[in-house]
Amino acid sequence: MTAVDARVSGRVAALVAEMTLEEKLAQITGFWEDEKGDVVAPLQGEVSVTGGLDDATAHGIGHFTRIYGTTPVDADARARVLWERQRALVTGTRLGIPAIVHEEILTGLSAWKAATYPGPLTWGAAFDPELVARMGALIGRDCRALGIHQGLAPVLDVVRDPRWGRTEECIGEDPYLVAEIGTSYVEGVQSEGVDATLKHFVGYSASQSGRNFGPVAMGPRELRDVMMVPFEMAVIDGGVRSVMHAYTEIDGVPTAADGSLLTGVLRDEWGFDGVVVADYFGVAFLHLLHGVAADLGEAAGLALAAGVDVELPTGDAYLAPLAAAVRSGAVPEELVDRAAGRILAQKERLGLLDASFDGPAPSGIELDGPEHREVARLLAERGVVLLANDGTLPLEADPARASSPSGAPRIAVIGPNADRYQAMFGCYSFANHVLDKRPGTELGLDVPTVLDALRDELGPVLTAHGCDVQGDSREGFAEAVSAASAADVAVVVVGDQAGLFGRGTSGEGCDTDSLELPGVQRALVEEVLATGTPVVLVLVTGRPYAIGWALERCAAVVQAFFPGEEGGRAIAGVLSGRVNPSGRLPVSIPRDTGAQPHTYLHPRLGEDSDVTNLSSATPRTFGEGLSYTTFAYAGFSATGAACDGTMRVSVRVENTGERAGDEVVQVYARVRRGSVTRPVAQLVGFARVPLAPGEARDVVLDIPAARLAFSGRDLMRAVEPGEVELWVGTPRVRQAEAVVALTGERTPVGRESARRVRVEVR
Repeated sequence: MTAVDARVSGRVAALVAEMTLEEKLAQITGFWEDEKGDVVAPLQGEVSVTGGLDDATAHGIGHFTRIYGTTPVDADARARVLWERQRALVTGTRLGIPAIVHEEILTGLSAWKAATYPGPLTWGAAFDPELVARMGALIGRDCRALGIHQGLAPVLDVVRDPRWGRTEECIGEDPYLVAEIGTSYVEGVQSEGVDATLKHFVGYSASQSGRNFGPVAMGPRELRDVMMVPFEMAVIDGGVRSVMHAYTEIDGVPTAADGSLLTGVLRDEWGFDGVVVADYFGVAFLHLLHGVAADLGEAAGLALAAGVDVELPTGDAYLAPLAAAVRSGAVPEELVDRAAGRILAQKERLGLLDASFDGPAPSGIELDGPEHREVARLLAERGVVLLANDGTLPLEADPARASSPSGAPRIAVIGPNADRYQAMFGCYSFANHVLDKRPGTELGLDVPTVLDALRDELGPVLTAHGCDVQGDSREGFAEAVSAASAADVAVVVVGDQAGLFGRGTSGEGCDTDSLELPGVQRALVEEVLATGTPVVLVLVTGRPYAIGWALERCAAVVQAFFPGEEGGRAIAGVLSGRVNPSGRLPVSIPRDTGAQPHTYLHPRLGEDSDVTNLSSATPRTFGEGLSYTTFAYAGFSATGAACDGTMRVSVRVENTGERAGDEVVQVYARVRRGSVTRPVAQLVGFARVPLAPGEARDVVLDIPAARLAFSGRDLMRAVEPGEVELWVGTPRVRQAEAVVALTGERTPVGRESARRVRVEVR
C-alpha cells in the first residue's frame, strides 16, 4: 500500500494483498442493472460495456448503482432483490464482500413513493441549517432502512450563471450560505450511518455561457475563494465521507484527471480520508469527450493517479481496459491497490465486511409518513419568498372577498403551473427523473397543486390554464382573460418544468439562452394584466428569471423554487395569510440575460457607473424578501479581532407589526482595502429568528475572522489586517452598521482555522 493509505486497518491491507487484480478492479467499479433503460445520465446508452449481473459480480463488486432509483418498483420487493444479491456476494464469491448501494438523494430518496422535499434553492431561501439537517437525517434514516449506504448529494456548486440548467440543484450564489446549509445536510444524512457525497468538485456551475458540460475559464483565486469554500467546510467541519468529481475542465485540465485538486487539495490540504467517486461515465469522458487519453485504459490510469477511487456507474474504464493497462505496465498496480484499499476501508466502517445478509429483507418501511410531511411542509413554507406586495396579499385580509354578491368566485387561478403536481419538483425528483417517461404510472404521493390548495384555503375559484410551460400556443389566452376579467384578483402561476437533457425548461441538460419566462408565459401575464384586474404572480421555478417588469406592474410577486410535495400548500398558505412569508432570495433576480454572469459578490468595478451605458443592478438581490409584518433593529454593536480571532456582532431585533413572523438576521461585511479587490458585500453570518407581535430578542454572532480570508497576490488564502465594515440588513440596505479592525499580522487559514459562525438568540 502507498504511504497515503497508511491509515487503513491491517485487515484492509491484508485483504488488498490477498486479492487478485480482477478482484481489486471489481471493488472499484459499480454495476447498474438499468444502464440501458431510460436515460438519466449523460451519454448513458452510448458508453457502458458492462455485461449482466453474474459476469459483473463474479469477482465481487464495489457498488450496486441505483437499485431503487431508476424504475418504479415497490420498495419491499426491491429490498428482497437487493438482499438476495448481497447474500450471493457473501456466499458466492471468494472473498464474500457485499456491495455498497448508492442512490440519488438530492430532494429525498429518489425512489417510488418516497417523500420528495423542496429543492436546494428552497433550502437556501429558508436560511435554516437546523431544519435542513433534520431533513438530511430523515433521508439518511430511509436509506439505511432499505440497505442503501451512500447518497449522491448535496450539490455544493455555487450559482454563477442562472442560465445553467442545474441551477435548481444548487443552494445559492453565496459560498458561505452554501457551505452552512450544505454541511448541515451532510451532518444530517451521516448521523444515520449513511455516507453523503459532495457534488460536483469543483467549478461545474461556472461553465461557459451557462451550458452544461461547458469548459470553465476561471482563475485560481475565484476557484479557491468562491467555489471551494462550501467543499472545504463540508470536508473539514462536516466530516463528509465521499466526494464526486465534476465533469468540469478548468483552463483545459479535466477535473477527473487533476491530482492537484483530487489529491492535493482534498487530501493533502483538507485531510479528507474518504472515497472519491466518479460522476457517471466521467472516467470514460477523459477519452471520449476531453480527448486527453488515447483510450479507456489510459483514461483509467489518469483518473486513478489523480485520485478517483471508484468508477461509477459501471466499470467502462476500470475493468478490462485498466486490467490490460496494468498488465502492460502502463499503469502501476499500486494505484489500483490504493483505490481498492480506500473503498474497502469504507466498507469496513459501514460494517459490510462482516455483514451476512442471512436475515429477512426489510419491509413495511414508511417512506412518506407524518414526520416526512412535517419537515417538507416547514421547509417549503420557510422557503417561499415574497418579492413584491402592494397590499393585495394576503388574500384573506377581506373575508367578503371569497365570493361576489351573486355567489361567483372572486379569485381566478390561471397559468400552466397552477394545476400540475410536476411543477412542485426538480429534475432529480423521482417524479421528473423517472416517471416522466412512464405516463399513467401513479405518483404514489399526496401532492396537492397550487389550485387544489387554494381551493382548500379560500373556497371556489375561477380557473383557466392559459398556456403550457413550453410551446407557443396562445389558444388558452381568451379563457384566461375571461376568468381574470370576472375576478377581483387573478393569481397567475407560471414557471418551469424540470426535466433531463432537453425534456424540460430546467434541470440537467436543460440550459437556456434567455432568462425570460419559458414559452409564451410572459405574454399570458401581460394579457391578464391588460384586464386591469390586480395580478398576483406566482413563480414556481428552478432558476431566477428576469421579472423586473412584473415586479413593477403586478400587485404582488411570490417566488417558490420547486417547493416539494407540500409546496402547493405552502404557496397557498402564503397567499391566504395562513403562512407569513419569511424566505429570502438565495440567488439574485437577474436584470436580463445580457447581464449574465452576475453575482452580488462583485467588486466595485461590477457596480453601475457613468463609464458604461448598461446597468447590472438587479431588481431584487440576494438576501431580500418581504413579510406581512415589520421588524426593527436596535442596539447594534460590533467588535473587531486579531486576524486569527473572532469578531462579535450583536443586535436586538423586534417584531413591530401585528403578526407573528420570522426575521432572517443577516450580517454582511466589506473589506475596505485588500491586496486584491474585494466584494462590495459578502455574507458572514445569519440567524432565523421567530418573533411574536411586539416581541424582541437579542442576536449574538461570533464570526471567525477566517470568514474574511481571501487569496492574495501570492494565491495564499489569508486574513489581512485592516478596516472592515459590518452591517445587518441586506447587501443593499444597511439597517445598522459599524467599522471594526482586524489586527496583527496577515494570517494564513487552513485546516485548523475556524469557519463556522456561532449564533446565540436570547
